[in-house]
Amino acid sequence: MNPLEPRPIDLPAKVELGLRADLSFLDDAKILGAPEDPADLPRWRGKLAEWLMGAYDRTGYDGGSHYEEPGREWTQTAYSVALVWLWDEQLYDVATGTFTPERFVRHGIEDFGGYDAVVLWHAYPVVGIDSRNQFDFYRDVPGLGALVDDLHRLGLKVFFDYNPWDVGTRRAERPDADEFAALVADFGADGAFLDTLKEGDPAFTRALRAVNPAIAFEGESRLPLARISDHALSWAQWFADTRAPGVLRAHLFERRHMMHHTRRWNRDHSDELQSAWVNGVGILVWESVFSAWVGWNARDRATLRRVVAAQRAFAPVLIHGDWIPLTPEIPDKAREHGVFGSRFELADVTLWTLINRDEHDFEGIVLRSEDQVGDWYDVTSGVPITADDDGVHLTVPGRGVAGVVRVGATAGATCRTTARRLGTMPRPHVRDADFPAAPARRIPPPTPVGEPAFGPAVVVPAGERSLVVRYRRRETGLYDEAPYVEEWKPLPPRLHDQQTIRRDVTLAEVSVAVREVTNAEYAEFLAATAYRPLVANRFLAHWIDGAPAPGTEDQPVTYVDLADARAYAEWRGGRLPTEDEWQVAAGLDGFGRAEPLVWNWTESEHRDGRSRFSILKGGSWYVAEGSDWYADGGPQEPEVSFKLVLTGGGLDRSETIGFRCAR
Repeated sequence: MNPLEPRPIDLPAKVELGLRADLSFLDDAKILGAPEDPADLPRWRGKLAEWLMGAYDRTGYDGGSHYEEPGREWTQTAYSVALVWLWDEQLYDVATGTFTPERFVRHGIEDFGGYDAVVLWHAYPVVGIDSRNQFDFYRDVPGLGALVDDLHRLGLKVFFDYNPWDVGTRRAERPDADEFAALVADFGADGAFLDTLKEGDPAFTRALRAVNPAIAFEGESRLPLARISDHALSWAQWFADTRAPGVLRAHLFERRHMMHHTRRWNRDHSDELQSAWVNGVGILVWESVFSAWVGWNARDRATLRRVVAAQRAFAPVLIHGDWIPLTPEIPDKAREHGVFGSRFELADVTLWTLINRDEHDFEGIVLRSEDQVGDWYDVTSGVPITADDDGVHLTVPGRGVAGVVRVGATAGATCRTTARRLGTMPRPHVRDADFPAAPARRIPPPTPVGEPAFGPAVVVPAGERSLVVRYRRRETGLYDEAPYVEEWKPLPPRLHDQQTIRRDVTLAEVSVAVREVTNAEYAEFLAATAYRPLVANRFLAHWIDGAPAPGTEDQPVTYVDLADARAYAEWRGGRLPTEDEWQVAAGLDGFGRAEPLVWNWTESEHRDGRSRFSILKGGSWYVAEGSDWYADGGPQEPEVSFKLVLTGGGLDRSETIGFRCAR
């Protein structure tokens, strides 16, 4: 498999144009590909209509009563959805331990034209570090209910995500469906984002509708035709397309079904933006993929701002209007350059959604419309246009979009006002397509003060080292780069495979404690300092009445986060060892591991401005089994590094993570 090429299953389906062609195979297609020869377009459109009528018969479609459920109408116009790590620094302030929904919404408006909904991604890739299940990682979040309320107040709908592969962590008394339904009821979630699932199990969907009849389900990738009747949305990742953009099968079947294009590892999003624009569907904005930075370039952000403003303004036309994909009104010269588009018409309002596949601008006649009567507007750029006998003259920017609206004499005043407003509001195309790199920087270790007092230690001599580091490649990567760049769909053996790198480091002489800090030692620290964490949630959760449980005094202290560990080390006149210091020290005589075995925090915290992570060393006693998506567990050799994506609200405190000191 070439990771830069789509798999056969992802390729657009070829629409057979023969008189007796069997079109039922298109029922499972992702995109109904466009023909290479423009002369075939009329017959192609006819075959799309033929397939659609047959698909209605084959599924016994009821006409979409699901889409008429009161309270679910928002799904039809959710054109921009952000998939965000719950602890993204746009949404959570580490310094204050509070959520910042206003900052998150402001960022969405300024960079992307605003979001209509948000997926609060919460557990993967940290679930499996201990026995907590995916529901615990929602339940244990301080202030989650207030955050959801604030996002609603700010105009966003909220998805919780469901991970069906979470089968090896703590089992709840109730089935998953009931656990997730309880979350929906308690926190007021509007939608269920189905990770790795094309469709929700009927028992799962029934349980959620029992607590919220308007709950919306968004399946991943290729939603089965039969489930369009009860899944209002789907996210369209790993969808390849033809040069002349094809038609999204699920959206053609039901125009009210919202789809969200995304190519998570791409640094160029123009293809999915253009497909979304000509199909009248939405985009999934995903800037930090499980802590791997894949931020959008300036050109694509500007394109999305142009697109969503027009989509929201003319949503009734896109949803209910007559749709002509690859409209024949585009002249040969424009089409040969790479200009394509759709025509949507409703109640004397016509919207043309145009794209340019070429890198260079096209300037000239883009439409030859028979009906020149009415007022014409470019609703994507705000540049005044006119239509004359030759047609509509316009510039369609390279790798960009344009939108033309004609408002006829019988159109309503609201449509006319909206078209005039968008048609005079400057929104220039941006040409900067450079990737906005944001490398993760390691936070420098603090300089300890006073005399070290943390007990026996091994001494790592100063000098240069060439360290072998092993890790399991996950979607987090290890350090500051996305593990997959412009790749189509990472699959085994490239997904979850073992990686080995060599790091050349220079170390000063350092003493590293021979064992982890114990519960008794941490109790001594609390008595001496009255230390209290910024957020107390889960702090020393295994203690009883503020003291270690009898018999555990000499076991490694756990349920402490990075800040808790640093505070203790500072009190002892030390700091945490870096990952490199820990690895070298582990190879020296005298270095030990206490029981029960726990991961060790290291002074190797990294930040890129949006996410934070720290490298853990040593492994632990706990292993979550049943899925490759889980965090690593079990004993690990010193050269193994595990990237723990950091959370907030005390959720980093785990039964499987402790620490030791260094100086």
